[in-house]
This record gives sequence, C-alpha cells and structure tokens, in this order.
Amino acid sequence: MQSQDIEAGLTETVSLLDKLRMAIYHMEFAPGQRLVESDLARKYDTSRGAVREAIALLQNEGLVTRERNRSASVRPVTIEEAIEILEVRAVVEGLCAAKAAARASTEDHRVLRILAEEMTVAVKRGDVLTDSMVSDQVHTKIREIAGQQAAAGIINRLRHQGVRYQFRVSLLPGRLVEGLEEHLGIIDAVIAGDPELAERLSRDHFANVIKAVRRLEEMNLPPILTAGFSR
Repeated sequence: MQSQDIEAGLTETVSLLDKLRMAIYHMEFAPGQRLVESDLARKYDTSRGAVREAIALLQNEGLVTRERNRSASVRPVTIEEAIEILEVRAVVEGLCAAKAAARASTEDHRVLRILAEEMTVAVKRGDVLTDSMVSDQVHTKIREIAGQQAAAGIINRLRHQGVRYQFRVSLLPGRLVEGLEEHLGIIDAVIAGDPELAERLSRDHFANVIKAVRRLEEMNLPPILTAGFSR
C-alpha cells in the first residue's frame, strides 16, 4: 500500500510538472510572475506537496527562481542569455546531427520522413503550434539517434529555458518557411548519411535563429519576451 501511495504521489507531481511547464511556455505565467503554492494547488486541484515538488523540479530546469522566504517566480530570460543558449545549442545539436547521420537506421529514416511531412503540412496551413511541436520532435529524434546522453542532458536543460518564446520567432515574416527549409535540409543530410553536412546545416539553422532573435530585438520588444529557441 505504501509503495502504491508513493507511486501515486510521483504520478501527481509529474502530471503537474508538465502542466506548469506548458503554462510557462505558453505565457500563461509571465516572466517574473510569482508562483504561489496555495493558488496553484487550487488551480490544478492538487496537493501543496505536489506543487512544492514540481516547482523544485522547474527550478532545476531553470524555468523558475526562488529567493529565501519568498514564493518562487517565473525566471525571465534576456536577449543576451537567449543568444548564449542558442550558441551552445548550435554546437551540441550539430554534434548530435553528425552522430545521427553516421548511426541512423532505415527505421530512423522512416520516422524522420514522417516528421518532415508533418512539418511541411503544418507550415502550409500556417499552423505555428503544430509546426513548433514537430520541430521539437525532429531535434529530439536526432538526439535519440545520436545516442549522446551527455549532449542530450545539456540540450534538455537549455531548451526548457528558451522554448517558452518560440512563437514570437516563428511569427516573424518568412521565418516559418525558412525554418521548415532548414529542418528539411538537416533531415535530408541525416538520411543521406553525411555527418559533415548534417552538422553544418544544424549549426547554420541555429545561427539563423539567432539572427531572428536579433530581429525581434530591433523591433524594440521587451527583452524578457524575445528569447529564442529552435525555429
């Protein structure tokens, strides 16, 4: 019975963690907003213990910050921090793309082609939400194929900190189509088994995302709203 209680508690925390993470990504909780345990427990119909544990995990991911004797709050990400994150991701994701090109199986190729088709359809419809989700799946699949666990750990932490602002990058004129072409190029290089090309195209992709973030900066949007991700 005790083990069942522990398992139920873990399930409750993981479920809440996913909900809070997505709420931050979608700006339901704004950068700098306080996360009050009692309010969140009522909002999500859960225990304060589960809220406390979920917030601690979000703090480890870099999504929230907590000062002593104060409620946690959503951590803002500045333009410069967002660009630093993207610069690191360019190197690590490039490494993963190269390894994936050398290791991908026929089944991996099949999955990547399906994702490429789903992304193409989403972009044709102008469906930013679906496109963003599939884009993330593409990068996740490439990391999975690469089998580089250390790289995957680094990327997951950095991705959590930047992904909440992905839609602003995607909504820049022309960026949705540009991002599609970049992702399709990376997929083609992986399927072709060309590590050098896959790494170069992956790095180029993130360089272009950085340029897009700079475009947001030039539009004079508040810094906390202009952090980038992979789009």
